[in-house]
Amino acid sequence: MRYFIQILLFAAAACSSAFAQTSPAASAAGARPEAILGVGDTLRVTVYQNPDLTVDGARISENGQINFPLIGSVAIGGLTVSAAEQKIAKLLRDGGFVLRPQVTIQVAQIRSSVISILGQVAKPGRFAIETVGARVSEMIATAGGVLPTGADVVTLVGTRNGRSIKLDIDLPAILQAGKSELDIPVDNGDIIYVDRAPTAYMYGEVQRPGAFRIERGMTLQQALAQNGGLTARGTQRGIKVHRRNAAGVVTISDMGLNDPVARDDVIYIKESLF
Repeated sequence: MRYFIQILLFAAAACSSAFAQTSPAASAAGARPEAILGVGDTLRVTVYQNPDLTVDGARISENGQINFPLIGSVAIGGLTVSAAEQKIAKLLRDGGFVLRPQVTIQVAQIRSSVISILGQVAKPGRFAIETVGARVSEMIATAGGVLPTGADVVTLVGTRNGRSIKLDIDLPAILQAGKSELDIPVDNGDIIYVDRAPTAYMYGEVQRPGAFRIERGMTLQQALAQNGGLTARGTQRGIKVHRRNAAGVVTISDMGLNDPVARDDVIYIKESLF
């Protein structure tokens, strides 16, 4: 399951890259919206056949403006790239400076919309939200995907409508069961955390004692198989599990082959007396 999820996430990243290289006509036909320009973003603005109007390193100020030759301050904060291009072109045309201006804006650095992705991903760090409506799975793909040691369920912490939120997001449900409604859009300042996959421990008469990853819905019988099965002296009878309850107290109880394995279980396989 883990490797299947990784493949899908890397595929999502590849699709994002391919989209960025499509023509304007193809982009117009696509479903993904453009990025919104914001305070702190750094731009390169060019006007076709007018090299004197090229502006490199234009930074959007706190009031959402940049300074542009001939037309002065232009408020573009909150606009999409194409809307900002059209606005500058209109000001150049209406001012009589350029007859048919073709304006192109390239975003050199995005600082207005950034999230953090931490934990068990290939490239943890801070990442710009380059398109409006970018979703959790897309941003995890941008971070290189979940590592084999990572959990299936990731946690998102952020703010929506002035209120703090904390959501657990089930990646297999999104990618395998097609529950796209769980794949929520990210927002500026969000933190996505990928915890380590849940583990349990097995010792005694088992071929490969030690820690092992708990797959979804794993039973004791499946855990035994994952750990190589019993030794020649092992027995399925009287298997004990040390498990911490809700109060934090460790209890010891018998465990059947069809019982589910829980996080941090310590399972002891006895030696057969016969």
